Amino acid sequence: MTRRLAEVAKKVGVSEATVSRVLNGKPGVSDATREAVLTALDVLGYERPTQLRGDRARLVGLVLPELQNPIFPAFAEVVGGALAQQGFTSVLCTRTVGGVSEADYVDLLLQQQVSGVVFAGGLYAQADASHDHYELLHERKLPTVLVNAAVERLDFPQVSCDDVVAAEMALSHLRALGHERVGMVLGPKDHMPSRRKLETFQAGGGDPGLVEHTMFSLEGGHAAAARLVKQGVTGVICASDLLALGTVRAARRAGLTVPGDVSVIGFDDSALMNCTDPPLTTVRQPIDAMGRAAVDLLVAQIDKAVVPADELLFEPELVVRASTARARD
Repeated sequence: MTRRLAEVAKKVGVSEATVSRVLNGKPGVSDATREAVLTALDVLGYERPTQLRGDRARLVGLVLPELQNPIFPAFAEVVGGALAQQGFTSVLCTRTVGGVSEADYVDLLLQQQVSGVVFAGGLYAQADASHDHYELLHERKLPTVLVNAAVERLDFPQVSCDDVVAAEMALSHLRALGHERVGMVLGPKDHMPSRRKLETFQAGGGDPGLVEHTMFSLEGGHAAAARLVKQGVTGVICASDLLALGTVRAARRAGLTVPGDVSVIGFDDSALMNCTDPPLTTVRQPIDAMGRAAVDLLVAQIDKAVVPADELLFEPELVVRASTARARD
């Protein structure tokens, strides 16, 4: 450390005490001198302190809720590749139950002086969750993009799959197959994409008494669908593919067949859904297009362009496979 201070001080023509003040972020140094010291660090081959890297840290945080759902690794791959093409490196941050929280990751990313953050499936989508860490990002003016529907009042650009169109596609498909008693398995009640799907379902004549809310997991889907099966549904629309796979399992545990007795529709079209038994009919999110758009919006912010805090809606696609069939007479 002493040698580094001496070399930098000699290079710039200032005292070692001045160099120390710069390295420790202390006041009392002019901007010109501060910049000269940092440049000397670069020239001499020394690493800048983390808090002084500024734009040199070509890192972007990618914050995901989990990796068990195949849709999130797929999204991470798209975003990571698109960031690499722009000269950035993604830092993958995955929430863990009882461990590192989303707010903890935000603190860590701010310490690392990242250039921006992309969130997917985050707490911004839950109305009852704490959003203080998003407000911190806004205060710091750190470029940020949210993927999929967020609560109101968060002033960030968003990239979303159109949940209204997705629910309309799924309900129309089952209605066309003659299903009248259609149920729905959604995420938690405060989950914004699920709320949008529910509103569309009810607007299309869906019975609110045949709607179940649960956690996004295979087990959650199984438990929720078991309740719907007892109510005699012949078709079930699910808010994720994992929920749909849980629904298939619940139907079979009840002695029913899919799609003979119960038709099931998922959402995402994550990896291997064409290899399940039966191959899953699902509503595909355009992950490639959404991921590239998220990166474009983020890089535009990093480049100091004015990016409105609007929501870009991407059109989903109904992928019909073998988990849906005509209702029995």
